[in-house]
Amino acid sequence: MTSLPGFISRALGLTAAMRGRASSRSHSSPQHDGERFRNVKPRPAEGFGKTLSIAWNVLFNKPRGTAPAGALPVDALTREQLVAAPDRSLYRLGHSTLLLKLRGQFWLTDPVFAERASPFRHVGPKRFHAPPIALADLPPLAGVILSHDHYDHLDRETVLALAATTSVFLTPLGVGDRLIEWGIDAAQVRQLDWWQHAEIGGLAFTATPAQHFSGRSLFDGNSTLWASWVIVDGDLRVFFSGDTGYFDGFKTIGERLGPFDVTLLETGAYDAQWPYVHMQPEETVQAHVDLRGRWLMPVHNGTFDLAMHRWQEPFERVTGLAAARGVALATPRMGERLDLAAPLRGERWWREIAETAQAPKTPARWRICRNAGQANP
Repeated sequence: MTSLPGFISRALGLTAAMRGRASSRSHSSPQHDGERFRNVKPRPAEGFGKTLSIAWNVLFNKPRGTAPAGALPVDALTREQLVAAPDRSLYRLGHSTLLLKLRGQFWLTDPVFAERASPFRHVGPKRFHAPPIALADLPPLAGVILSHDHYDHLDRETVLALAATTSVFLTPLGVGDRLIEWGIDAAQVRQLDWWQHAEIGGLAFTATPAQHFSGRSLFDGNSTLWASWVIVDGDLRVFFSGDTGYFDGFKTIGERLGPFDVTLLETGAYDAQWPYVHMQPEETVQAHVDLRGRWLMPVHNGTFDLAMHRWQEPFERVTGLAAARGVALATPRMGERLDLAAPLRGERWWREIAETAQAPKTPARWRICRNAGQANP
């Protein structure tokens, strides 16, 4: 749960793997201090009292409305549809899981198909909707692009299931070591430091800075790097933020690698209690401007309850802010195709779901509401 303070997400991983994974490459990175990875601007230390207060609020003082009152409108997908789709198509599958079709091949970001963003099967944030397509029905992937190792961005079972049909896993430093520990063939893994790039299948990928943190247990905080990603396909440039607070790095990325046709920026799981690691919607819009983006697509929302804000608040706030600043905003439904070369605004689909009037409860069953999708337990 990357939206919560570091100790909460790591506490959930108490039973997870606890070994450090700083390779010799990590030690030579400017982002590594010899023991841990770090941000360009040091993250302020949080006292125990503040941390305990935040944990108490998250666990026992959740406001109403942090979960949707009804089923989300999700467009069901099939492998046949995806194979037939034109190049430069993007499909949002949930949270920060995005499927891109570029040059006839498929790329998947931060894949989480699990029911919960948690190391445990029965505890932790439960998703509000089924993925638009089952994991087993995905077409073979040219690659998986990982931003960092938190549970809502990196699901072990999903990654292991994808290994047989994925050519390469692109990761920040240390995250690839974790995949190898899990059993992924080292030949499939390419680990990059910030500003390093790889060319694969006619596409250029650059790992770029982000302001965040990492860890999956109480004992491995910041042992792996976090990153945003730039994807270049000829004259098309796409930016994927992963998780990040707002920082000067956006302007630097825009100057060095922009402008961008589409920015896929986190807009959700934010809170004034943890401003350093996630952006408020005002900061998301400013980051898009810094990046010199053309179209903004907000992600990191809608699938899991990871904060204290109302479920629909990220969508409403970013919509209003973008309109006020003349920013073109794309808000596709889960599973709806977005044309990266010519995006459209999309419906305000979240307004179809009435705000809950009771304490948040995850729907008992996931439902796909469009295109005759089948309900999934």
